[in-house]
Amino acid sequence: MELARDVLDKLLVDGEHRPLGRVDGLVLSWAADEPPRVIAIELGAATLAQRLPRWLGRMIDALARRFSPRHGEPYRLDWERVRRLGRREIEIDIDGPRSGALDTERWLRDHVIARIPGA
Repeated sequence: MELARDVLDKLLVDGEHRPLGRVDGLVLSWAADEPPRVIAIELGAATLAQRLPRWLGRMIDALARRFSPRHGEPYRLDWERVRRLGRREIEIDIDGPRSGALDTERWLRDHVIARIPGA
């Protein structure tokens, strides 16, 4: 499996196929005499910022730390929760609306979108 091609930026969906966002990063673990293995998927602007040009990454990271409900900390999902790696999406064994994966979207809805007249 080629991780960058097969996992990064794929749409994450829960068991009911509700979208949770896209895979922004992966957490690997390795020990002596063993190959590296994936232990978690990360979602969040701070993780994505590490993959962008430095100037843009710094700006996004600063905004995420200031305005995100997680203060720039990524949301992690254990790799064992992966049910299926599809061509366009990755199905995760969680209840999307009850998970913390949608914290940023909820924060934006309540603190930004709700203040736009007519929204």
